[in-house]
Amino acid sequence: MREDTILTPSQVGQYLKNMMDRDRLLSGLLVRGELSNYKMYPSGHHYFTLKDGEGALRCVMFRGDAQSLRFRPQNGMQVIAAGRVTVFPRDGQYQLYCARLTPEGVGDLALAFEQLKTKLAQEGLFDPAHKQDIPEFPEKIALVTSPAGAAVRDMIRILGARWPLSEIKVIPVRVQGAEAPGEIAAAIRWADAHRVADLIITGRGGGSMEDLWAFNEEVVARAIYDAQTPIISAVGHEPDVTIADFVADLRASTPSNAAELAVPDQNDIYAVLLGDRERLEGGMSVRLARYRQALDRLAASRPMTEPASYFREKRLLLDYQSSRLAHGLRRCASGQRERLGKLSNALPGGAERVVAKRRERLKALAASLDAMSPLKVLGRGYSIARREDGKAIVSIGDVSTGDKLKLTLADGNVDCQVL
Repeated sequence: MREDTILTPSQVGQYLKNMMDRDRLLSGLLVRGELSNYKMYPSGHHYFTLKDGEGALRCVMFRGDAQSLRFRPQNGMQVIAAGRVTVFPRDGQYQLYCARLTPEGVGDLALAFEQLKTKLAQEGLFDPAHKQDIPEFPEKIALVTSPAGAAVRDMIRILGARWPLSEIKVIPVRVQGAEAPGEIAAAIRWADAHRVADLIITGRGGGSMEDLWAFNEEVVARAIYDAQTPIISAVGHEPDVTIADFVADLRASTPSNAAELAVPDQNDIYAVLLGDRERLEGGMSVRLARYRQALDRLAASRPMTEPASYFREKRLLLDYQSSRLAHGLRRCASGQRERLGKLSNALPGGAERVVAKRRERLKALAASLDAMSPLKVLGRGYSIARREDGKAIVSIGDVSTGDKLKLTLADGNVDCQVL
């Protein structure tokens, strides 16, 4: 046995590695299998096994390649792994160094979308109870989008035409590429933290699923969910649906539609105000006409057309009441005299003196009562002074210079003024 033909285990492993690395088939291999024993280490490397019904293949995916994964690999998942097969000299075992991993049957992006959608739904990020109302008349609107795309121009144009009172602020971000999700999330958090707007619109124009993928990233979804400012998601065209649409307070089918949903149409508001104005003017016209009719009826009334007749009627009524009062007093005195006369006739001897005395007292009382009659007072040259409101004047303090008074005399009234 020649000494130069004896190899160490590491030499054998290195030989096999060199031989397998030179094999063109093993350098660009596609392997279909079921994931098993999938583990991700703190280093960022992924280790797993691909198996079928009869065999198994150990695989490793280093951190640099694993960062490109769009979905979360799980045990039992059917996948296609692309990479190279070689020997790891230290262990002496061959394994697949995986550069790309794709779920079989569906694209990796579609699978990643469904996985993240399920995860966030279970955490409550899509809960309608968490969604905020969009302000009816926003004073400031922030657009988190690309400053160079057609979408931002369309939104600015539509917002200005519909509601020019809103101030529009564009927060420029990239909406495509590896850096886009972080920029979008950071812009939303900054705008919300500094309260730069009453409403945030984030989105971009249409494109492929890969083009829109920034709005399917978890970091963007959580930034939208955490924001205290209402957010409208406006990504792509009508058929396009992203994770941001599920989390946002309102989903718009396109950026242009987002601008329409964000503000009212000034023409509609003007029409409403015009209708309110017409109803107000109509109501005021009806009310003024009613008041005018009432005023016309009042102006045509007798106290307004013949004010003197009103006072004459009241004076006649006063005279009538005074006459009735005097007549009543006289009848009362006469009745008393008759009753006393009957009483005196019925009483014996000395009772006549009592009756005579009471008759004299009755005459005195009747004379006093007659003397207190207003008519007697007026007949002696006195008068009753009243203010315009009809209240009798009993003190000089009840009148002031310039007041108009009415003096009631025995045979009429006199209008006068205090000088």
